[in-house]
Amino acid sequence: MENYPTLFPVVAGLMLDPEGRILVQQRPEGTAMAGLWEFPGGKIEPGETPEAALARELGEELGIAVAPADCVPMTFASAPLGNRHLILLLFRCSAWQGEPRALHASTLRWARVDELYQLPMPPADLPLLAIIAQSLRQTAVSE
Repeated sequence: MENYPTLFPVVAGLMLDPEGRILVQQRPEGTAMAGLWEFPGGKIEPGETPEAALARELGEELGIAVAPADCVPMTFASAPLGNRHLILLLFRCSAWQGEPRALHASTLRWARVDELYQLPMPPADLPLLAIIAQSLRQTAVSE
């Protein structure tokens, strides 16, 4: 019988400002992948839906309030992570209350999708950039 890695599901939010820029946060020193830029989010706790987990994580990490219903599934990434296998579920967050603050990150940054390609990001986040860029182009065309 083969040994399969333990799946490690996490959620992340694609948050856009009125100018079409995307919120990313820099991982703090002393953490895995310190210094890399990522979409805000985190682990899904037992008994949580992905949407509820993302709303909770955005509250903890950014100090904002997000309704789970405002977290719309967008895409996912799959990547090995040590002896586990990361499943990153990306949601587009269309609305929130409050001003995002870096509560668990070194800093926050609003960046255009083409600027994200220039930032060091975790391996699981990189494949998402082309999908995000395509989605934003389609949204702009349909408006």
